[in-house]
Amino acid sequence: MFNFERESVANVLFVAVGVCLVCSIVVSVAAVNMRPAQQANKAFYQKENVLRAAGMLPEDALEDAQGRGVEELFARFTVRAVDLDTGEYVDDVDVDKYTQLKAAKDPARSKALSDTEDIATIKRREEVGLVYILENDGRIDKLVLPVRGYGLWSTLYGYLALEGDLETVAGLGFYDQKETPGLGGEVDNPGWKAQWPGVKLFDESGSPAVELVKRRSPQESAAAAHEVDALSGATITTHGVENLVRFWTGEMGYGPYLKKLKSEVV
Repeated sequence: MFNFERESVANVLFVAVGVCLVCSIVVSVAAVNMRPAQQANKAFYQKENVLRAAGMLPEDALEDAQGRGVEELFARFTVRAVDLDTGEYVDDVDVDKYTQLKAAKDPARSKALSDTEDIATIKRREEVGLVYILENDGRIDKLVLPVRGYGLWSTLYGYLALEGDLETVAGLGFYDQKETPGLGGEVDNPGWKAQWPGVKLFDESGSPAVELVKRRSPQESAAAAHEVDALSGATITTHGVENLVRFWTGEMGYGPYLKKLKSEVV
């Protein structure tokens, strides 16, 4: 007859393995069942941040003044994929499934940047980027670009919104950053973000010209149109924000696409 020893090493191991197996099954099933909800939440958060950058959704609100929610407002946008080298649209990319950050890590879908090119300190840049286009009467009203770049402690991920002239900032917001609270973390301060609308992105030659400064130029000067207050006590984060805006609006970012759009308008 089998002699069952409850406290034997074999029985303890059997119970431990059994518990681990059951727990792993429960966790796996829960993860699979929750994945659609997680993906839906991620997509919703992305739409929310695009709208906030474009100034179409107030801070800490999920509806605009007319009571329109995130889904209704975002439905007004057209999402397109763009070849960042040529500025041409790419039609064989599923914009609902494409993830720029994943593409940037794939050597087959991205390019390594030299130190001279990599002013945003992102190391690799994806070949294809997404753009969010809001049109009014057949003309671009807002254009939202995904942007990212390194600050002091982290990469800042956000969206830069442009007005229909493709030269004026409509808004800038970051949805993920780990900068020092009260210093570099002030990139999330509504007061600081409110300085961005109206800022001119390019100088007379068409080169990125945004500057974050400790002291503003006289209001009547040409330089004043490109300036935003630096983040107090956060010099490195300040440089990081300036560099990432310049990178993504320059030749290595969406510059070729913006030039192409401007030429078509003319």
